[in-house]
Amino acid sequence: MKRLRIRHTTGYRYNGEVATSYNEARMLPATSPDQFVLYSNLDINPVSSNHNYVDYWGTRVSSFEVLTPHAELTLTANSLVEVSPREHPLHPMPWEDLAELVACSTASVEQSWQTSLTEPPADVVAAAAEIAGRLDPCDAAQEICRFVGENMAYVQGVTGVKTNAREAWADRRGVCQDITHVALGALRSVGIPARYVSGYLHPKPEALIGETVTGESHAWVEWFCGDWRGYDPTNQIDIGDRHVGVGRGRDYNDIAPLRGVYAGSGGSQLFVKVEITRES
Repeated sequence: MKRLRIRHTTGYRYNGEVATSYNEARMLPATSPDQFVLYSNLDINPVSSNHNYVDYWGTRVSSFEVLTPHAELTLTANSLVEVSPREHPLHPMPWEDLAELVACSTASVEQSWQTSLTEPPADVVAAAAEIAGRLDPCDAAQEICRFVGENMAYVQGVTGVKTNAREAWADRRGVCQDITHVALGALRSVGIPARYVSGYLHPKPEALIGETVTGESHAWVEWFCGDWRGYDPTNQIDIGDRHVGVGRGRDYNDIAPLRGVYAGSGGSQLFVKVEITRES
């Protein structure tokens, strides 16, 4: 078990003063069977009204508005989480049994449909079908995710939050968000429900206790084959005690860390900084 302290600072710098802004943040992890949240808090500057709730997909949301003129909006999420090693037991089952099981569960049915961000290109669909034709669902899902990860390079700055799976695959480059969208589309194309997971990954497996490192918001997939099973296609590793989950949804649009609108005539620049400290 690892105890991780996460400090995630983000926000907008506006090109000039804006009159008001209305925002939603999804930056705080929740306790689950694999992680226990010891502490979490979200500081918002300028101070504003703040309403907290859990959305349809089970993600903690802070909804807030700033009604006074401001040139910058800053959010700092501080969390202390104990993360347990994950077990990934095998769930061997025929494809027919999976289809019957999926049809009985709203949670899995809703993660079976493609979105505008996950619709896969034809060659990805063909590759996923070939893999599914020779393996059972759970083994096929892992092989499909590995195929996507092996054929895409992690490169920052070449895609944006609106880039879809087809566009990212055509360039074979992107960030974890893009690689996850391609993997989701491939899994769903062969009848395996799959969902987008947002969170954090401690980037240094052998970090010393007390060592603070620069991290990033991260994304990975969970697929359903009798139970939900996580995998990180960007790094081609199982989800373990370096992963801290924040939210789940159909794609990035369901769980963006920060989104909002503002009243002002100028543009804005998003800034992000993540620091992770292993405390035990």
